[in-house]
Amino acid sequence: MANRASDGLRTYSGAVALITGGASGIGAALARQLVAQGARVVLADRQGDLAKTVAESLGESARSVVLDVREAEAFQGVVDEMVEREGRIDYFFNNAGIGIGGLFEQHSLEDWHYIIDVNLVGVVNGLAAVYPVLLAQGFGHIVNTASMAGRVGTPGLSAYAATKHAVVGITRSLRTEAAGRGVRVSAFCPGVIRTEILNDGGVFGRFATPDRAAPSGDELERVGPMEVDEFARAALGRVARNQEIIVLPRKWAILDRIDRIFPRFLPWFSGRRFLAEYERNAAENQRAD
Repeated sequence: MANRASDGLRTYSGAVALITGGASGIGAALARQLVAQGARVVLADRQGDLAKTVAESLGESARSVVLDVREAEAFQGVVDEMVEREGRIDYFFNNAGIGIGGLFEQHSLEDWHYIIDVNLVGVVNGLAAVYPVLLAQGFGHIVNTASMAGRVGTPGLSAYAATKHAVVGITRSLRTEAAGRGVRVSAFCPGVIRTEILNDGGVFGRFATPDRAAPSGDELERVGPMEVDEFARAALGRVARNQEIIVLPRKWAILDRIDRIFPRFLPWFSGRRFLAEYERNAAENQRAD
């Protein structure tokens, strides 16, 4: 069993964790940190071969399963098998997600349905499968991966921001329901983290717009992405302290506080900057053509 204080889980030694999107990015980094701290992890991802490679690199404390979070029955099967094999679930990192970016008018209806199915319905499928298990056992911690795009208005990411705002809303509502029943619920709201999603939305996403005016690598580097393993270490420390909304890196937490106090400033500033950079990139791409 994981070491537990009277009011819930606090450490990872001996804990059992399920991580969706565990083949890469934040999911894989969480797995590395959890195993280093004595946990056993199950990595669920539709990139089955990559998830298996990551699990094998972590030794006997990790294993992988193939899972598309959009498939509710498959999700339930993974959870049932895990409970049968491990006896419980201590931590559920509801992490799988994709990125789709561009101006609103460049989002197709197919884009909207796709990102909602993965980033929102996929999260709900996970909660529907795992939350009853945690209620029955009387303990556990759910951590949903949202984004700073789920805290502030984010130009160029309307569909992504819509799903991440929804994840924050689910987290806060469920945390209130679960608080007196032994179950903890938190959300990661990372700023810019150095993961595959920065490369045109990652394997399954799409950030490059039709006119190829997406942010360049140099522009993203100027933001100063946080290294993913650094994020995982810091984020797990805050999960252990049962923080509700976990915003990292620290400079993004400062921006989050500013937005709470001056809600009009950040959207105004980011909107002007985004449009200026977008128009400059579009002009440069036209000259290159």
